[in-house]
Amino acid sequence: MCGIVGYVGAVDGRAILVEGLKRLEYRGYDSAGIALIADGGQVEVVRSQGKIAVLEERLRARPVSGRIGIGHTRWATHGRPSDENAHPHSSGPFIVVHNGIIENYSEIKARLEKEGCAFSSETDTEVIVKLAEREWNSGKSAKDAIVASLKQLRGSYAVVFLCQETPGELIAARKESPLILGLGEGACYVASDVPAILSYTNRIVYLEDGDIVTVRKDGYVIETLEGEKKERVPQIIDWNPVMAEKAGYKHFMLKEIYEQPQAVINTFRGAVDLNRMDIRLPQLQLSDSEIGRIRRIYLVACGTSYHACLVGKYFIEKVCRIPVEVDLGSEFRYREPILDADTLLMVVSQSGETADTKAALQEGMERGAVCRAVVNVVGSSLARMAGGVIYTHAGPEIGVASTKAFTAQLVALYLFGLYVGRAVNRISREDLPAYVQELIELPGKMEDVLSRSEEISSLARRYMHARDFLYLGRGVLYPIALEGALKLKEISYIHAEGYAAGEMKHGPIALIDENMPVVVLMDRGPLYEKMLSNVQEVKARGGQVIALVEEARDDKAGALEDQFILPPTSSWLKPVLFSLPLQLLAYHVAVLRGTDVDQPRNLAKSVTVE
Repeated sequence: MCGIVGYVGAVDGRAILVEGLKRLEYRGYDSAGIALIADGGQVEVVRSQGKIAVLEERLRARPVSGRIGIGHTRWATHGRPSDENAHPHSSGPFIVVHNGIIENYSEIKARLEKEGCAFSSETDTEVIVKLAEREWNSGKSAKDAIVASLKQLRGSYAVVFLCQETPGELIAARKESPLILGLGEGACYVASDVPAILSYTNRIVYLEDGDIVTVRKDGYVIETLEGEKKERVPQIIDWNPVMAEKAGYKHFMLKEIYEQPQAVINTFRGAVDLNRMDIRLPQLQLSDSEIGRIRRIYLVACGTSYHACLVGKYFIEKVCRIPVEVDLGSEFRYREPILDADTLLMVVSQSGETADTKAALQEGMERGAVCRAVVNVVGSSLARMAGGVIYTHAGPEIGVASTKAFTAQLVALYLFGLYVGRAVNRISREDLPAYVQELIELPGKMEDVLSRSEEISSLARRYMHARDFLYLGRGVLYPIALEGALKLKEISYIHAEGYAAGEMKHGPIALIDENMPVVVLMDRGPLYEKMLSNVQEVKARGGQVIALVEEARDDKAGALEDQFILPPTSSWLKPVLFSLPLQLLAYHVAVLRGTDVDQPRNLAKSVTVE
């Protein structure tokens, strides 16, 4: 959701800013712009509605240059997508880009308009730069004017300022919206996410809420808004730029689907002791005695991560015999959950910056719960806030629709269940190797499923024109039905719903006719016969059945040509395997329908505002 890039260094920054914005396209946006201060001191601002390609056309028609600058991709909140609402915004000597939402912008705007201030956009961002000019006109220095402005804001922000009065520095600040520094040779960078600057440096400083930083080409100073100096230790990010490239794939999403076996390996590699066939999660920082005191577990997440948590509930309750509740981050703190020192709150997020999930974690911390996180991004806000973490090590995920982050989360929660199960003596040392062995064999089975993508492509061609889909699953595959429906909705714009198969007769069956494809998830477990009954109910009403079947084709599971066969695996790892053909189905349908697979409309990769 929105992207920020800033640069100060010894070379022209135009190409660096534009390239950085391109690397943030996955976050979702509807307009883009850059601002540069030329060596003569004049400020050039170029912005446009639409994709970065439109901005590049304008830059070719109106070349600008400078060794210090800022860039932004905007995802509309206040005000429609337009040239006027695109960032950067300027007033007086100040130019600003902003991620987040200013909750009291309307009252600030009304106050400034009464004072004679004129606004040229519909955005909440413009009040920030207008406030800065107002404070500067009162005699404050540029930095003090910015600080005074930020103190008047309610809401969330990551901001980066240029100022003609101080043309050799950027001033950046954050509150509840991610912002990082990149440290290069003779240059410094500011960005909302690592991929924007990974081509130039892997030395990253993660800013904290309340930080304001003055950035020059030879270094930086971090302070609080009250002027207290802060030290933040740089971290080395072990991603490389190639990991964020398409590597010959048509789309990032397809590349990331095929990266899943390696992402799963990377997630369990450091957690599995192959010599002892044991589970180690040292970064989680939960001892056996601490686990023994836990009486309830909450798993909290949003979107696809929420579906991973629903799977995790089945497994953790089964092997640990500890009650698990799963909540949406956006709902959790508003229902006054029961939290105490015997409660473990585990939040799950790919980015580690999801606003609703962060708010849930903060609620748990304030109420004295034991708080931990599952995240993909080292040093992200959730990783720093929580008392311990499980990293998924999926690498950068650029496609907006999550794939490899999801399956890595499933594996992380599987590892967590094993770890807790051992600690509370629900899983014996003799039984644990069987669980570990199934995990070790999983990537090979994933490769087998992915190698048969053409089978899924054939199904996609047969059903690409459907207006609606229904996804049905039982037990641990019910959340995967939800996830499969979400994937199709996200990238193909086809209406799809996921249901527990036993609920079909309680309403959804009314929708079934000859135009309704029904995707059924059928593992060979104790519920297989019940799923066959659901298939018969669908067929009796003319519905078209697409069956994902474990082990072998079954003529009772619909037309044989509409079946996809999955290899057998552990009951608790089946969600990983069944996810893959559903991801491929959504992908192939979307490609055939001509939608933007990597950047679906209206969606943002990292939802950093509530």
